[in-house]
Amino acid sequence: MAGRLSVSIPLVIAFNDPMREMAPIRAELDAALARVLDSGWLVLGDELAHFENEFAEFLEGGHVAGVANGSDALELALRAIDIGPDDTVINVANAGGYASTAILACRAHPIFVDVDPDTGLIDPEQLEGETMASARAIIITHLYGQMANMPALAEWAQTTNTRIVEDCAQAHGARMAGRSAGAWGDIAAFSFYPTKNLGALGDAGAVCSANKALIERVRCLRQYGWGEKYVHEYAGGRNSRLDEIQAACLRARLPGLRAANQRRRLIGRRYQNEINNPLIAVPNRRDDGSDVYHLYPVRCRQRQALMEHLRKESIQTAIHYPLPDHQQPAWKDRDHVPKLPHTEIRATEILSLPLNSALTEPEIDHVIDACNRFQA
Repeated sequence: MAGRLSVSIPLVIAFNDPMREMAPIRAELDAALARVLDSGWLVLGDELAHFENEFAEFLEGGHVAGVANGSDALELALRAIDIGPDDTVINVANAGGYASTAILACRAHPIFVDVDPDTGLIDPEQLEGETMASARAIIITHLYGQMANMPALAEWAQTTNTRIVEDCAQAHGARMAGRSAGAWGDIAAFSFYPTKNLGALGDAGAVCSANKALIERVRCLRQYGWGEKYVHEYAGGRNSRLDEIQAACLRARLPGLRAANQRRRLIGRRYQNEINNPLIAVPNRRDDGSDVYHLYPVRCRQRQALMEHLRKESIQTAIHYPLPDHQQPAWKDRDHVPKLPHTEIRATEILSLPLNSALTEPEIDHVIDACNRFQA
């Protein structure tokens, strides 16, 4: 087994390998770049307009505004629904701090809630009480490629008159109850960072909504808050435009997204079914085709030892994420420390294994075999 694998796998199994994922469509990418260069139009042109329409069609409805990156998408989504100073926004603390950064950029206040211990997703049962009901908005993060319990969360939001912002940065193509991630809330944010399921050649993002007026507002906010050129109608605007090169790249990759997601599902299911080491807990993932397996975080109480073991096996890993938002040095509120036991325990145990659509069967075999050989 070891001898066969040693000649079948690369020197290192990379955690992410965007260039390898894009290699099969190199000709399409070259043609997309040439198309932009030949057009002579580099910002806010036809490529962006076409991508916005094509991504809206992929999401099966609504409207899309391309922006410079996923972080801007979150902040501009909040600004589009008038989140501002002294507003409160519900959020989880285990998703890397991106949503919290957006909330604080709007001078609003995050209210952190704990997560489901099995999935790491927001737990609807934590939304009880007057403080939660008084929040202006909730950011629902679809983490690791799996969707949060949107039917329950949408019902709660309707009852409490709370605006929903979906953070879909890790959920391109995920679905629940026949609806796509991004189609449940008032507004949604996507990131197209190169390592995402749908990745660009650099930073890129989008805001999506069924409400056309909200997207028109985002289109103003992404360009300084202009209503018309040089006329600043909206506060909080900035330069956050998805450029033509990134839009063209995304157009080239979008047709293959469903197939790439299906490949990720197959890899995730192999991990799920074949990693059987009692020291490693595989995540509890839905097996109904809705999960797009952006990340595959296992849990291990001896995480550092497992990381070192896999490193020696030439397998790269990553931690998503090591320090919850409410414990971040810049954001600590020493007067009010929320109780988030599941969030905090998970942060000490989670470790993401390689999972991308370019992984080969021998590479997957090696990851599984190395995990199963791990000893404390």
